[in-house]
Amino acid sequence: MKLPVAEARALVAHALGQAGAGPEMARSTAQALVLAEAQGLGSHGLSRVAQYTMHLRNGRADGAALPKLLRRKGSALLVDAGTGLAFPACELAVREAMATAREHGVAIAGVVRSHHAGVIVDHLRPAAAAGLVGLGLANSPAAMPAAGGRHAIFGTNPVAAVFPRQGADALMIDLSLSEVARGKLMVAAKEGRAIPAGWALDAAGQPTTDPKAGLSGSMLPMGAATSPKGAMLALVVELLVTALIGANFGFEASSFFVDEGNQPGLGQLFILIDPAALAGQASYLARVEVLVAEMLVDEGVRLPGARREALLRRAQAEGIEVADALIAAWRGS
Repeated sequence: MKLPVAEARALVAHALGQAGAGPEMARSTAQALVLAEAQGLGSHGLSRVAQYTMHLRNGRADGAALPKLLRRKGSALLVDAGTGLAFPACELAVREAMATAREHGVAIAGVVRSHHAGVIVDHLRPAAAAGLVGLGLANSPAAMPAAGGRHAIFGTNPVAAVFPRQGADALMIDLSLSEVARGKLMVAAKEGRAIPAGWALDAAGQPTTDPKAGLSGSMLPMGAATSPKGAMLALVVELLVTALIGANFGFEASSFFVDEGNQPGLGQLFILIDPAALAGQASYLARVEVLVAEMLVDEGVRLPGARREALLRRAQAEGIEVADALIAAWRGS
């Protein structure tokens, strides 16, 4: 059944609230999950509702948590998610960082004692709308080995960036440092589909095309077949969002894909930059368009974020497809 975006948000918020999420946590999380689904990102969309509600019920996430600003020094600030779902804390971090970047030219905001943060680039949308360049990093439960290793240490550790444009959609980059996002294995496992070779290792460290074996084993870093670069980038992100701000390492957090486990205590990090403090807003915007024009010289080039924005606009006009069983479950939660 197709539901209007607003109705889908309300249903998801209701299900989260019934599982123990406070009103603001339910609103923020529902907005993020429906936004992901509307962009065609099902692995970070409505498929996560059952996971989040179970974590709320099992105490892996505290539904009563309220994010708070722990400390601030100059243009650096730290937000405590309070072991709740990540979205309200990330909203607070980005909102505070936006004001700080306007004042100081740059801001860095960390989020600790956090949970799964969904589509990282979506947290940066308000910054782009305000004309700020944004970078986002996060870690996740251990899913990838170190270069040359076999057991999972790092998360898939997404990296995101937004670059606002004049009168056009921002350039939106969001990528996992594994060959693919782990959520794709979750979807494949639910649908009973095999996964391509080169995506994952099983629990014994052997290549597998079985998504369930991959979920109980480890993901391969991007480009792992030919280079350690993906694993090295994962290491950089891991240190930035753990040692630097005080969050847990990925190997200290239980998998998101199990019902029982610890409160993950993971981290997110956002860096916002005001172009006016450097080249100047007008110069920045003009130079971005020079680059975009050069990219589009080649037929077939698709600007990053273009597909997801097109899908989002269509979903806003036509609604999103939601299985009848899910609608019934959320209404009856």
